[in-house]
Amino acid sequence: MIRRTFLILPTIGEVTERKLWREGLLDWDCFLRSKSVSGISSRRKERLDGGLHQASDFLERGEVAYFTRLLPSREHWRFLEEAGEDVAYLDIETDGLGPRAVVTMVGVHRPSGSVTLVRDIDLNEKSLSASLRGCKMLVTFNGASFDLPMIEREFPFSMPRVPHFDLRHGCARIGLTGGLKSVERQVGIFRARELEYMTGEEAVYLWHLWKRKGNENALKLLKRYNLEDTKNLAPIAGMVYRQLRERALNAGAMA
Repeated sequence: MIRRTFLILPTIGEVTERKLWREGLLDWDCFLRSKSVSGISSRRKERLDGGLHQASDFLERGEVAYFTRLLPSREHWRFLEEAGEDVAYLDIETDGLGPRAVVTMVGVHRPSGSVTLVRDIDLNEKSLSASLRGCKMLVTFNGASFDLPMIEREFPFSMPRVPHFDLRHGCARIGLTGGLKSVERQVGIFRARELEYMTGEEAVYLWHLWKRKGNENALKLLKRYNLEDTKNLAPIAGMVYRQLRERALNAGAMA
């Protein structure tokens, strides 16, 4: 979908993008092959061609940070298919919900495997950076408002500058409302019985049970809970991506 996206170009908005799609300019190559485009002067076409050539070069080199400043954040979902195996699904746990809360656990799920980093054991800037090395896209649920600001506050140099698909907003756009657990049930994802109705408040309780009493079972259950949070983001992201893509292209066809 990213190669069909013209929003990365200056002065091109959603209305113009849909107009280009409707006229058969479905991707960057189609636009570049076209000698002229309705409503775009030859001089402007030349500038836009240059922008697409540059974007294509950055994409081929895997330098995805280039797109984070060009593409509106609500449209970062368009990068999911291009990122392929280099997507990282991320979720954190904290020791409370107040302003003094700290990150206690960071889970990162990738197609190549999953890792759960625990405070005072192996969670630090170096280990977090390593878990995200080579990542070309981040996927979270409410990460823009919660997970990423928390991480950046405590581990400010650990996060890669890549497109970020926040599923909380993506789900809302296709009518899936509520928190992650609610969305899971709406799309037919069910957790193991001991995790199915576990809440964030209970996750905080498990952390304190581990820290204060050294309860190994509490830590194991919390890590399982966090792992489910990250792994379940993957099928949801794929489903939301497909629906958003279909909607965008259909809107272009009907514009």
